[in-house]
Amino acid sequence: MAVSTVAAIDCGTNSIRLLVAQIDGGTKTDLLREMRVVRLGQGVDESGTLAPEAVERTLEACREYGRVIEAMGVDVVSFAATSAVRDADNATEFSDRVAEILGVRPRVLSGQEEARASFEGATGDIAEALTAVIDLGGGSTEVVQGLGAPSFSHSFDLGSVRMTERFLFTDPPSVGEVTACMSHLDAVLAPVLGSLPPSDEIVGVAGTITTIAAHSLALPSYDSERIHQARIHVDDVRAACGNLMQMPVADRRALPYMHPGRADVIAGGALILDRVLEHLPRHTDELVVSEQDILDGIAWAAAREVA
Repeated sequence: MAVSTVAAIDCGTNSIRLLVAQIDGGTKTDLLREMRVVRLGQGVDESGTLAPEAVERTLEACREYGRVIEAMGVDVVSFAATSAVRDADNATEFSDRVAEILGVRPRVLSGQEEARASFEGATGDIAEALTAVIDLGGGSTEVVQGLGAPSFSHSFDLGSVRMTERFLFTDPPSVGEVTACMSHLDAVLAPVLGSLPPSDEIVGVAGTITTIAAHSLALPSYDSERIHQARIHVDDVRAACGNLMQMPVADRRALPYMHPGRADVIAGGALILDRVLEHLPRHTDELVVSEQDILDGIAWAAAREVA
């Protein structure tokens, strides 16, 4: 594989992220990571349509990213869209407008493709072991298990934005709302996860999980170096989830590691993570938190296209 500079874009339900990286054979060197919270999936769970204002927020981020990509002279751009676009009946119109801005048409990943890209991005630093990767997004959550390569993957229509819009209406969520959400999560997760063999490693990726990790570690600010590869006892992770669920949004937003665009939906994500950890069979008592995720998997795939 020749040396190439790639730009990978992950367009999710809550955020759109950019990674510019140089890839030389089996080595990836990150040059730039950017994130914008655009809430593209606003209302999609109910309406099945991308809202015009959400589309405009996302396209403005695409224009910003386009200027960065041009300035950095990348060899290839790969744009992957996930749950919100996957569920929207106006996805084609959105993709057309992205292509006008960036010159590349979004690839709308299936749940299985999203899961596999997350696994590839997240497991690069994990010694060979039966590993389960949890990728918790705004619209969907992927759980992937494998030894070096995925042998099982499942995409659940469970995400922080989706659960918030569907179940969590008060601030903070009421006991009844939390109970209803948990009952739904258990009904969806238990039949699928309960049949898996126990994992030797569990890896959590994406912004909801890394923020919960920062909360569990009581960091004075968001610190990627402290978060990446942190090993946190599952009981401590679940305690952090419970604490965030009980906080008013204003208190969450005041946390020094909380992105303001995540504060109003992280309770939904915390509920999902808590229930996944409840139902996922494991030999380990730790959650490994990774800053490398689907975005890194998209970058690796883009480099293979250039080679």
